Amino acid sequence: MYKIGFDAKRAFKNFSGLGNYSRSTISSLTTIFNYNEYYLYTPNYKKHPLHKFAEASNIKIRKPEKFTEKKLPSLWRSFTLKSQIENDSLDLWHGLSGELPLTPVNAAKVVTIHDLIFLRYPKFYKPLDRWMYKKKAEYAVKNADKIIAISKQTADDIVEFFGTNRDKIEIIYQSCDPQFYKKATPEQIKLARTKYKLPKRFIVAMGTVEERKNVANVVKALPTLPKDIKLYCFGKWTPYAIKVNSIAEKLGVKDRVVMVHDADFSLIPAVYSLAECLIYVSFFEGFGIPVLEGITYGVPVITSGGSSMLEAGGDSALYANPDSPSDIADKIEMLLSSPTLKKSMIERGYAHAKEFRDDKVAERVFEVYKNAIEKHKIIPN
Repeated sequence: MYKIGFDAKRAFKNFSGLGNYSRSTISSLTTIFNYNEYYLYTPNYKKHPLHKFAEASNIKIRKPEKFTEKKLPSLWRSFTLKSQIENDSLDLWHGLSGELPLTPVNAAKVVTIHDLIFLRYPKFYKPLDRWMYKKKAEYAVKNADKIIAISKQTADDIVEFFGTNRDKIEIIYQSCDPQFYKKATPEQIKLARTKYKLPKRFIVAMGTVEERKNVANVVKALPTLPKDIKLYCFGKWTPYAIKVNSIAEKLGVKDRVVMVHDADFSLIPAVYSLAECLIYVSFFEGFGIPVLEGITYGVPVITSGGSSMLEAGGDSALYANPDSPSDIADKIEMLLSSPTLKKSMIERGYAHAKEFRDDKVAERVFEVYKNAIEKHKIIPN
């Protein structure tokens, strides 16, 4: 039996990418390898429907104890957490979102690096954010016993930008939330249609409405598509959303673009049930979890033909040039006009998605844990 600790901040606080990865990893490991003890370290914890994973009997939640730590949670996560970790006598610490405590801890250390987009495409980030992300990632990859990269693209970037020995990196694709393994109920579908006023025909874009996700070029594709097709964007708004709305207005398609800022995650499978297709033509991703969600659930996916999306979509997706609204429109039109193609893509998607199931992912992650723990026993940090 091992004692395994997680940096669980985003498991409790983030309701999209990094949070989904954290929750899925913790949930599958605590279920499949339930003979271990698991410790979740988080600055705050408030009950939420997505926090059911934390109710398992083999989980203990740890929060800041001192007044200064509660007031300065970033100080706690980076520096003073060390004492709690060592009091719990952990065998292993897993930084689920690209970070490790800056004060060395006496435990084997694994870190998951999701992407290095801030180095690959610095224009998408503020200078201070870029500097901070780089420092944290640089420290983590240097001090971890093992690095989990969620795609080959990310592994290649770690080697390129930090000169890391490739033997230190394990490529382990992430799984998606188990809710995408089963069909939405008629009640969920009815609720989603009513709550979001979903029309008869629409395409869905998933993810934060930010420049890198490239929703503007999807909007530019709309004028050449059938007029009854609407675009629903499910994701957190950023100032980029204003630009997208402005483009839609200039093109005369503003009434065909709907943005849903704070969607109920449990209703996303129902949204996929009703959509013509999922469109995710991001310029760059560490992995592209919506692509996996879509093919797992059984909705045709159109995505970008670059970075890690090829890994996530395999031969089951259609790939469009993210810089070309006309190519995006052509791929959407191709899907809309061919039920045979749609059926084929869905079937290939089911087959491809089996490689990303949470049990397979958990087994590979736990193998990394065992190797890191054994190494730490031989060569303690």
